[in-house]
Amino acid sequence: MLVKTYCAAVNGLQVTTIRIEVSLMRGVMFHFTGLGDTAVKEGRERINAALQHIGYRFPKAEITVNMAPADLRKEGSAFDLPLAIGLLSSNCSITVEDFSEYMMVGELGLDGKLQPVKGALPIALQAYKEGFKGLILPAENAKEAAVVSGLEVYGMSTLVEVIDFLTGKKEFAPCVVDMDKEFREGQEKFPFDFSDVRGQESVRRAMEVAAAGGHNIIMIGPPGSGKSMIAKRLPSILPPLSLAESLETTQIHSVAGKLASGTSLITRRPFRAPHHTISEVALVGGGGTPQPGEISLAHNGVLFLDELPEFNKSTLEVLRQPLEDRKIHISRAKYTIEYPCSFMFVASMNPCPCGYHGDPTHRCVCLPGQIQRYMSKISGPLMDRIDLQIEVTPVPFKDLAGQPEGEPSAAIRERVMKARRIQEKRFAGSRSVYCNAQMTERMLHQYAEPDSESLDMLRNAMKRMALSARAYSRILKVARTIADLEGTERVLTHHISEAINYRNLDRANYYEF
Repeated sequence: MLVKTYCAAVNGLQVTTIRIEVSLMRGVMFHFTGLGDTAVKEGRERINAALQHIGYRFPKAEITVNMAPADLRKEGSAFDLPLAIGLLSSNCSITVEDFSEYMMVGELGLDGKLQPVKGALPIALQAYKEGFKGLILPAENAKEAAVVSGLEVYGMSTLVEVIDFLTGKKEFAPCVVDMDKEFREGQEKFPFDFSDVRGQESVRRAMEVAAAGGHNIIMIGPPGSGKSMIAKRLPSILPPLSLAESLETTQIHSVAGKLASGTSLITRRPFRAPHHTISEVALVGGGGTPQPGEISLAHNGVLFLDELPEFNKSTLEVLRQPLEDRKIHISRAKYTIEYPCSFMFVASMNPCPCGYHGDPTHRCVCLPGQIQRYMSKISGPLMDRIDLQIEVTPVPFKDLAGQPEGEPSAAIRERVMKARRIQEKRFAGSRSVYCNAQMTERMLHQYAEPDSESLDMLRNAMKRMALSARAYSRILKVARTIADLEGTERVLTHHISEAINYRNLDRANYYEF
């Protein structure tokens, strides 16, 4: 008897509907076709144990299982459930006329319980796109998949429940998620607030400019000056995620297996802060089984690299292309995938190995050659892709003890959102540009063209600081954002002047202070 069930294979963020065909004939062999990996093939043993545990027997016959399309690689254990149902139906242990209305995914435990799987949200989107009536999957994944309206999502705990539902022995209500409530409640609170930051007015201003335009920023200063503290508070002043951004971000975390059990949506912008020992593959993604890297997990949010020179230089260099293209192409012998990675790049570093070069209160013990080697770990092309370069100085004790709380994040965020609304209106006709940091060269000439006085200032700055053409564009983008925060239509001289001051590391005499 031939039975067909339906599930899905996830490769990167792409999902393909898989038809599992189970055929039983006389004999004792088990044939598996369809490019399944080891986890897929080991499903036979999990299914055998699960069926015996719930009172069924594994078919005693020549079994041929085909996963179509047969030329597509299948990975993972999410095929256990539809394969088990197909085996039971082909052996006439259960009677179901047609499985074409439901897509099924789920890993089976040896006791017949369903274990959560990766990629539930993109699988649900594919099921809806393909016209399936419903999706059956483990209960832990139900809320995540139920955000797809127009699709009945059934979260099941055991194989017995799935059998009872398909055979009509029991009725189950589909999982329902209040999208508006989930989205609203998830955005209400932040663990960190800028009101905790005392002093550091120039750095706070730079962070506001960076958030308003989506610009990359690096902070350089001695240990204990507050670089990491300030960086952790950046998400609290960024505009809230839109529903489309939330769905896109959730999909990435879902296929990476980073979504907490029972979570339906990621409603806050991600903040990823990997350790400096991270490998290139972990940062950009890929591996034997392709997974999103940290840059994709930071999509629509912030990637924070603390102590930037401590990272392997080759690891840092792989950031150059994603920072420009805002997507990463990963090509290997067995696959080629693409992940989005539109993120704000935030970094911090000490000015020298000991950390106290230029500090007025501590003596630096580093030799000039050591400082140069330390700073040279960050290449010029990478530094060119960072829009704002800020010096952070320690806050004196009297300011720490005596100053009142700083301006709260809510007030800063209001100004940032006002500037972002201006940009949304400006770039309404573009599908790929949403903020000033993403402007093309043509847009720069259209929206950030400096006047003659500003042009002279820029010319002198480029000559004095030996700036590249890319740095010139970055200055204009930052100046456009400063003008938006001020509510000015044109980019004026003082906007250009402030933007130039955010290129501290480009100064020719930086190491001599």
